[in-house]
Amino acid sequence: MLTSLSIKNYALIDKLQVEFNNGFSIITGETGAGKSILLGGLSLILGKRADLSSLKDETQKCIIEATFNVSDYKLKALFEEEDFDYEDQTIIRREILPSGKSRAFVNDSPVNLSGLQRLGASLIDIHSQHQTLQLTDDTFQFQIIDALAKNDSVLVTYQQELKVYKKLQKELKELLNFQAEAIKEHDYNSFLLNELVEANLVDGELETLESEYETLNNIEGIKENLSEAYHLLSDEQIGAISTLTSLKNTFQKLSGLSSKYEDLFNRVNSSLIEMDDVYSEVNALQEGLDADPKRLEEVDSKLKTLHDLMQKHVAEDVSELIKIKEALEEKVSVTENLEDSISKKENEIASQEVKLNGLAKTIHENREAAIPDLKQQLEAILSELGMANAQFSISVSLQDSFFSNGKDELSFLFSANKGGNFNELKKAASGGELSRIMLAIKSILAKYIQLPTIMFDEIDTGVSGEISNKMGDIMLQMSKTMQVFTITHLPQVAAKGHSHFKVYKEDVNNVTRTDLVQLNHDERVVEIAQMLGGIEMSSSAIAHAKELLN
Repeated sequence: MLTSLSIKNYALIDKLQVEFNNGFSIITGETGAGKSILLGGLSLILGKRADLSSLKDETQKCIIEATFNVSDYKLKALFEEEDFDYEDQTIIRREILPSGKSRAFVNDSPVNLSGLQRLGASLIDIHSQHQTLQLTDDTFQFQIIDALAKNDSVLVTYQQELKVYKKLQKELKELLNFQAEAIKEHDYNSFLLNELVEANLVDGELETLESEYETLNNIEGIKENLSEAYHLLSDEQIGAISTLTSLKNTFQKLSGLSSKYEDLFNRVNSSLIEMDDVYSEVNALQEGLDADPKRLEEVDSKLKTLHDLMQKHVAEDVSELIKIKEALEEKVSVTENLEDSISKKENEIASQEVKLNGLAKTIHENREAAIPDLKQQLEAILSELGMANAQFSISVSLQDSFFSNGKDELSFLFSANKGGNFNELKKAASGGELSRIMLAIKSILAKYIQLPTIMFDEIDTGVSGEISNKMGDIMLQMSKTMQVFTITHLPQVAAKGHSHFKVYKEDVNNVTRTDLVQLNHDERVVEIAQMLGGIEMSSSAIAHAKELLN
């Protein structure tokens, strides 16, 4: 419930601070006194967008702050979802800066407007002429029926399953689109893949093949040089091995004379051992070196294939070609297995449809069972409100499509006159009738769901004294389970409130300002007497006011 409201520098309000109680609160005031300003300030608390014109003094910021006792509203989950700091006594503050920017805070933490709007909808329900038009909206009409049908939990489950269903449908559509594109590319991808598979790619083979090609392509020159090397190593007269052997023998004779000679001997001996290894390797290379034109052709062909593939796929080396091959294998595989994936997805959707149909049927049956009760209660309340011939024709029929709240199409028709034709509410009911219907609906809803604090803005406009008395009784009854405010011009309604506030305008230093004050019992007598008989109160008006209050 709303426990306090503070407004500074807003429209015609300099500074306003007021405390509220639970039960039924009345707000009265002359036309133009600023009741709409009060509603405008509350609307900012609920997340309405602000603008610079809201500032009374454009050099100062506007601050609107409201305190709510939310301990009974079961809002902790909503606070968690929006990442708000939860407090049983929650404070919402809006600030409009002279620059035109606005800021919003919940329990002193900054919040965005969308989150504030969601929280606000759970705190105050401001009934206005605009909201009366909700009556003609299917979504609101379904909410009324579902409240009586106790469809809350099954609707939550249905909406969760519908979310899964839509996700599956989206995935199937993506698969079908992918398949359509993949079919176009499948043949080409398969051709590219076959080229790479036939190339028998091996990581690092390009360097090996290039080395082998150089050897095979220069076989004669290599042979000639190896032969020369062999001769220089093995010739008995000038060969390196023969010369080193002689040199070794010479230093061997000297090695016993000095360590210097022994060192030279060891170095020559090491060189001889190394030269023997070189000789053996040259000999082996000579023996294993044969011209192989066929192998040269094979290597040349493979190299050409690799270079062509690298150029075609813009690859730096064979390892990149292998990665490209693997990617193509996956594409081709996915395309070839798409039918299985599509079939599996279609089966999942069919299974989900079975679940949804079962839930939609339960929702439908609950609605059908609740409609007679809703119709009876509405017609009974409207009869008390001077619409004795009001009748409703309400029905739901199952459709083929899944909607956000089931599979029902709703027919919510109204006739104000006996023997009259049923028609849509917006065509069959006048503005005054819509207001009374809305009050009837709100009073019924209050029995079934935890409504937030509700504020009626002149819902009794245009009705007679007796009917307004009945409307006041209905709002008073509602206030037993919730906090109810009503802005009214009718004394019969004003007298029923537990608390009474007056909005008034006054001129201070040639500046008009609006204020709100709570009236005590005597002040209420005066206010109601003036509502009955005007500023010049008669003794009978005062007596009547006292009678109404008692």
